[in-house]
Amino acid sequence: MLFALGDYLFGILVGVVTTLAVRAIVWPGMDMVIAMLVGMGIGMVLHLVLGLMLAPLLGMFQTMVSAAFIGMYGGMLFAMRDSMAAGSATLAAAALVGAVFGAIVVLGVKIYDRALRGAVLDAG
Repeated sequence: MLFALGDYLFGILVGVVTTLAVRAIVWPGMDMVIAMLVGMGIGMVLHLVLGLMLAPLLGMFQTMVSAAFIGMYGGMLFAMRDSMAAGSATLAAAALVGAVFGAIVVLGVKIYDRALRGAVLDAG
């Protein structure tokens, strides 16, 4: 149970940090293609740094797979949103969007993993 909670908290952390970093670098009116590439790069670097720091606690699969999706796709989506000035009005609202995005991606990865492996019974 604690590992599952850690997975979600880590996904939320990556989403929030990526959102705030992209928001600090991308400005309204920036070329959208450049903004998306910058956002993807920011997300990749952040998910690698955070993932490698927390991998000993949570495991590589749990940190790197979901964090890669959150960092790369979230970075692109958040940068696209911010370049169009269609983003959240406050930093707290932007961080909330990043947190929700991170939790949804972690849930999606867990559902997909369960679909691939099937139900796992603990016989211990």
